[in-house]
Amino acid sequence: MSGALAQGAVLCHLDDVPSPGAKGFTLGDGPEALEIFVVRDASGVHAYVNDCPHTGGPLDWTPDVFLTLDKRHIQCATHGAMFRIGDGRCIHGPCTGASLTPVTLDIVDGAIVLGG
Repeated sequence: MSGALAQGAVLCHLDDVPSPGAKGFTLGDGPEALEIFVVRDASGVHAYVNDCPHTGGPLDWTPDVFLTLDKRHIQCATHGAMFRIGDGRCIHGPCTGASLTPVTLDIVDGAIVLGG
């Protein structure tokens, strides 16, 4: 993961991400920085690179707003593509069948940390 923080780096406390909800993070600095987001729902905590497979741009226009209004799917703010929360697969829009790039996480003592 180019520009990423080291495995085991704490992103935030689990309670900092509402359920259902999402929160964005920048890993690293400068041109090598990597934008990711964490999504939490009843099925657990998931993370993906903040990069739409259709446009190559970020999914959010407003910080930390990654979900549809009903909070059942991840949605690209640029063109409305919808992705399943659990596996990042696009189920509606111009990139149907494509998937978001997953980021491995662990939950350690109530904290969300980068996994390996």
